[in-house]
Amino acid sequence: MAIKSSIYKAKLNVTDMDRHVYDEFPLTIACHPSETEARMMLRIVAFAVHAHERLEFGRGISTDNEPDLWQKSLSDDIELWIDLGTPEESRIRKASGRSKQVVLYTYGDRSVPVWWSKQESVLKRFSNLTVVQISDASMGELAAIAGTTMSLQAMIEDGQVVLSSTEHDALVQVDMAVLKP
Repeated sequence: MAIKSSIYKAKLNVTDMDRHVYDEFPLTIACHPSETEARMMLRIVAFAVHAHERLEFGRGISTDNEPDLWQKSLSDDIELWIDLGTPEESRIRKASGRSKQVVLYTYGDRSVPVWWSKQESVLKRFSNLTVVQISDASMGELAAIAGTTMSLQAMIEDGQVVLSSTEHDALVQVDMAVLKP
């Protein structure tokens, strides 16, 4: 019998000074058994950074044809495709062809530079791609915030996100030009 995903509930209050977005979002997040809490929390950070009424989580880490998060237009065109990790070039190519904008949040202080050195020349051809690297320290801080029921505040200003719960704060640098191909 397969292990089922863990379900997390969050009330996310977003104050985005950069985009002038001030809203609250009730979120239900399925955390796949192979997904860490830090990665799940990074999905919440990505949601906060790109907060929009039509932004939603994909079906999960084990679904190849959907991103971690996406935003579709009213006519069902993909406006924004957000993935986490260090995917193969073929997945990025598919995302770039299907979406107006692709944002990739990478993490792993040791693995990302190796991945980037192999992929940089290929990724330069995707004009709608932005790659952001999240530090291991930030990932650790995000993991400390995780709980099955969360009340979170995301304050975004000048490319920095401060994600806060009642017990912990995490500072995440999300400068969108960090690894621009």
